[in-house]
Amino acid sequence: GALGGLGLGLWRRQQQAAMAASEEDGDEEDEEELRRRFMAPPVSGLRELRRRRRELRSRMELLIMETQAEVCRALAALDPGAAFAVDTWERKEGGGGISCVLQDGEVFEKAGVNVSVVFGHLSEEAARQMRSRGKSLKAKDGKLPFCAMGVSSVIHPKNPHVPTMHFNYRYFEIEEADGSKQWWFGGGTDLTPTYLNEEDAVHFHKTLKEACDKHDLKLYPKYKKWCDDYFYIKHRGERRGIGGIFFDDVDSPSKEEVFQFVKSCAKAVVPCYIPIVKRHCHDSFTPEEKLWQQLRRGRYVEFNLVYDRGTKFGLLTPGSRIESILMSLPLTARWEYMHIPPESSKEAEILEVLRNPKDWVH
Repeated sequence: GALGGLGLGLWRRQQQAAMAASEEDGDEEDEEELRRRFMAPPVSGLRELRRRRRELRSRMELLIMETQAEVCRALAALDPGAAFAVDTWERKEGGGGISCVLQDGEVFEKAGVNVSVVFGHLSEEAARQMRSRGKSLKAKDGKLPFCAMGVSSVIHPKNPHVPTMHFNYRYFEIEEADGSKQWWFGGGTDLTPTYLNEEDAVHFHKTLKEACDKHDLKLYPKYKKWCDDYFYIKHRGERRGIGGIFFDDVDSPSKEEVFQFVKSCAKAVVPCYIPIVKRHCHDSFTPEEKLWQQLRRGRYVEFNLVYDRGTKFGLLTPGSRIESILMSLPLTARWEYMHIPPESSKEAEILEVLRNPKDWVH
């Protein structure tokens, strides 16, 4: 019996050593996988994401991490002289994020791709903003636990013939007083050219339409119109750009179906935009064209600071990171008093489309 006990003890020690060794191997594999797949370790940690891999929150976090890495690598390949600064941050109220920003490259003046995964309690101000959109949120002792995650990007190129592009895909979950959860997805991808190029506009919209059509033929026209309506600079009477798709508060037909739709949209980002950058990043341009780009950038800033809901929500969320929220602003912009382009000019042509959105795919 004593020998048997000794044998069992030895066996246990060997098992524990083997498990520790396999865990170390696992850690090394994790590190390797992290380097290969992402720009930085996920906010929730790879182990935790693996443990809860069937939960939608984990799958969404993996999707936004993969999207960030995919887009950063595609942009870096076009601007080899520049590098992304990768900045991980923590939010003391819960969660954190990864900001990847490339500044002052040959091709991109500023390109940022952010991931954030935050949780905690909604501020009263943020809850009020949501209720104003028709959300009936029942707080417990004045508190609303929430989890929000998303990937968000704005790309400002140097060349005025390369459009600015923005995309954002996000997931939101709120726990109400009775323990039930409300969830929804939002997002979109849109293009803001300085000069109109019909071929680029058609390529961009067609690529997004194909992503939507895989799920439901009604989605593209609905979300295209929503995009034109949302990116409207009311005080100027014009859209921010030539649109794309935009949606918010989407919670049907089912969590899985909406997630798959969001995944298709996220996967369409690189193919809808990168070919346009490649086509124009070496185009020649004049000082006048650069000036017009700066004035259009001013409009971009106006929309983001005055109307954009994501910017407002970020500014109202306690502990949110201001640098990451305002990453969408260009490095340079300009406001000139009473600047009106000449009639029938290329500048007047883009203004016409911004005032009267077009159908690019039919």
